[in-house]
Amino acid sequence: MPFPGGSSPDIVARALAEPLSKALGQVVIIDNRPGAGGNIGTGVAAKSAPDGYTFLLTIQGPLVTAPLLNKRLPYDPLKDLMPLCLVASSPNVLVVDPRLGAKSLAEFVRVAKAAKGSFNYGSVGNGSAAHLAMESFKSRAGLDLTHVPYAGFPQVVNALLAGQIQAAFVVPGQVMGQVRAGNLRALGLSTQGRAASLPEIPTLAEQGFAGFEAISWQALLAPAGTPAVPARRFAEAAQSIIRGDAFRERLLTQYFSAIGGSAEALSLQMREDRQRWAQLIQAAKIQGD
Repeated sequence: MPFPGGSSPDIVARALAEPLSKALGQVVIIDNRPGAGGNIGTGVAAKSAPDGYTFLLTIQGPLVTAPLLNKRLPYDPLKDLMPLCLVASSPNVLVVDPRLGAKSLAEFVRVAKAAKGSFNYGSVGNGSAAHLAMESFKSRAGLDLTHVPYAGFPQVVNALLAGQIQAAFVVPGQVMGQVRAGNLRALGLSTQGRAASLPEIPTLAEQGFAGFEAISWQALLAPAGTPAVPARRFAEAAQSIIRGDAFRERLLTQYFSAIGGSAEALSLQMREDRQRWAQLIQAAKIQGD
């Protein structure tokens, strides 16, 4: 787990670990190795012995955008890791400081344009889903916003509350408590259709940004060369749990949707997302940290 305890990926990992332990008859230990946007822990997993005892649960950043931003990345996701399955996905929700007075997406665009480049937005690092979502939105809306990267979503939320930044795309599990308390305002989701866990929040797509999508997803992988039998056993056990009602309902409380699917589907997702975000990274001249 290349992110700290309590982070969104870690929440998904812990929801999976307990039933996996029972299904496999083995103790499943979550080894948190945070740092560098998930690249450190992903690199550790990629270079681990392919003995069937080490697996990786990570988000798309270290698999998709990290290779585009860091030419010296010490691992190649397409060569050093074996895809097993997608686990879960989450929308990103555009939240803003309510002191701006913007109660809709259109109003925020109008206020942000009037600010003439004085607004800041936060993300959890260059190339993160939160960063790319805002860069895509900026481009389509014609906004001038300054990017401020933070170590994690808790820091982004605190910066919003303190008025240090005016907007951010945040995974719902990290921000909806503040939204429902009236401390922040949610203006739209980054999914094509409304989320089952947040039916009251409209998408950006239905507010004039047709086709807009920037989701966060988590996946299971193994070090390349892991023998087929333990890899298949682990993947099948995980798939069975992911398809189960208990896991789906637990994730729904954290605004995640369980996915599952084949190794081939995950491999295709990685390749398509890399191609898609490479175009934005080049156009926006985004560089690695």
